[in-house]
Amino acid sequence: MKALVTGGAGFIGSHLCEELLRREHKVFVLDDLSTGRFENIEHLDGRVTSVIDSTLNQEIVRDLVQQVDVVYHLAATLGVQLVVDEPIRTITNNIRGTETVLEEACRYRRRVLVASTSEVYGKSDKEVFREDDDRIMGSTHLSRWSYADSKAIDEFLTLAYWRSKRMPCVVVRLFNTVGPRQTGRYGMVIPRFVRSALLGEPIEVFGDGKQTRCFAYVGDVVPALCGLMESKSINGEIFNIGNTERITIADLAERIIALTGSKSKVHFIPYDQAYGPGYEDMRHRAPSLDRIRAAIGYDPKTSLDQILKSVIDDMKANPNRAF
Repeated sequence: MKALVTGGAGFIGSHLCEELLRREHKVFVLDDLSTGRFENIEHLDGRVTSVIDSTLNQEIVRDLVQQVDVVYHLAATLGVQLVVDEPIRTITNNIRGTETVLEEACRYRRRVLVASTSEVYGKSDKEVFREDDDRIMGSTHLSRWSYADSKAIDEFLTLAYWRSKRMPCVVVRLFNTVGPRQTGRYGMVIPRFVRSALLGEPIEVFGDGKQTRCFAYVGDVVPALCGLMESKSINGEIFNIGNTERITIADLAERIIALTGSKSKVHFIPYDQAYGPGYEDMRHRAPSLDRIRAAIGYDPKTSLDQILKSVIDDMKANPNRAF
């Protein structure tokens, strides 16, 4: 198979490229390096075909889609800090970029996986989210919700292509995915905490720290992406991908301090001080994995401590990861 990975120089995208190569696929990468880094795939030089450009460039997307059998569309503007700081870029890249990829994939009848996010569930007070749950969004005055809404539009558009044109496709809602190569540049919590702990700096926890999250290892997630794409009978469906092991953010900071042997202290920062007035967050975010487990037998194997140790080791070897 020949596979195109948009956003292939990003954290998850680069691991996906490695997995596709392990499965003996020929891999093409499209990435504008706005949030991805070429160093993430530099070790794959000669084994992947890389194009440095944007999914907004329809001619480039068309040329690449023609050459492949399947498309993994991961390219997006993401990260809480970046979304808050650059809402126009977030909305344009996420919606127009996805529209371009879907239009060209439909033109050539290529199977597409579109990466969405657990953010689409909004600010519901549920603790565990199922794919068919209702969504509760904040006010459009708060740019914080622009990422969630832009990815929801991506989902609507992808499913519309399936229903109207029978274009083979699947949508995945990625919950917090973590592992080596992830940076803390745009607010990703674990690399940000690990960097501070390794430097002995205060670990800044936004809010009261009692919010809970689940963290999945990238090495568990990317085989699931491939598994869904290889199951050609699965079309027009949405799947959560993540882990179900929950932890409060305050406890996460303490766990990282313990694992690094750091002398860092935890500092609690109000949301409005971190992101500006009116910022809203989800209190809990855990996935139901019933649907993907039934579809492909997905069962994440990597514990949170193992995930944290992998990030710590990676950042010790590559201190530039965090920023």
